[in-house]
Amino acid sequence: MTMQYTKLGSTGLEVSRVCLGCMTFGVPERGTHPWTLNEEQSRPIIRQALELGINFLDTANVYSDGTSEEIVGRAVKDFARREDVVIATKVYSRMRPGPNGAGLSRKAILAEIDNSLRRLGTDYVDLYQIHRWDYATPIEETLEALHDVVKAGKARYIGASSMYAWQFAKAIYTARRHGWTEFASMQNHLNLLYREEEREMLPFCADQGIGVLPWSPLARGRLTRPWEQSSERARTDAYGQSLYAKTEDSDRRVAQAVAALAEARGVPRAQVALAWLAGKPVVTAPIIGASKPQHLTDAVAALSLELSAEEVAALEAHYIPHAIAGFE
Repeated sequence: MTMQYTKLGSTGLEVSRVCLGCMTFGVPERGTHPWTLNEEQSRPIIRQALELGINFLDTANVYSDGTSEEIVGRAVKDFARREDVVIATKVYSRMRPGPNGAGLSRKAILAEIDNSLRRLGTDYVDLYQIHRWDYATPIEETLEALHDVVKAGKARYIGASSMYAWQFAKAIYTARRHGWTEFASMQNHLNLLYREEEREMLPFCADQGIGVLPWSPLARGRLTRPWEQSSERARTDAYGQSLYAKTEDSDRRVAQAVAALAEARGVPRAQVALAWLAGKPVVTAPIIGASKPQHLTDAVAALSLELSAEEVAALEAHYIPHAIAGFE
């Protein structure tokens, strides 16, 4: 298997077409993800990703109360050269109780970038992303603070995550009007079970040359196994359950279409679901939350799996409109 690389949107930054999602790594007793892998379990997965040529790692300050960043930082230091790795992290979520412990105010951003750099053990991150839209802070304040983070050398690029397309357009326009650093990427909820981003966000990103980094590309594992089969994460992931609870009947039919095509092609279901995503020109790199070696090998193999127009149509045939999910 040969890794493929591409530019992040219209920037010159080269990233692997698979991004390792690091929410999987963290101290299980910290934060809200009891299904995470501890450091001893995480390190072989991170090392495997780097050896496969995956140079793009995505984490967040809030994952497992900061311990994801700590685990990722130590692994990168031990297994790679810092300049060879693209590290992305995020800011927005609550990190401590009380005023200014969350959000995208200037105070919060300037404090949290330093906290993330300390946990990661690095002088800069390559991509600093706002995790959600902050309705309580003017976007001008957020954008100027992010611009100052870039100019201070603490981040190379900035990105955004799940929000309405009008909000993202407003942010791009505002940054452009003031001469501030613009968002280079959009990390959004996109998979065969949730395609609402195709309506406005994906066309906007394609038009503006913005990279797209889909999260939950396998719908929290629902596209990788028989519908009735579960996992420890599925049983304890309340957020994941909330994303798909209202459309189970149609989602099941989509998953069955994935299973049928996978059987016909003689490949795992994950490869089919990821090949559908990778086939969209606007998609830069799906974010893969790997907890087993096979998860990574399937992700890399999916890059070489080309689906015909008829196969794509069969995968998409049972989709019905979904309520907006993933902006919380």
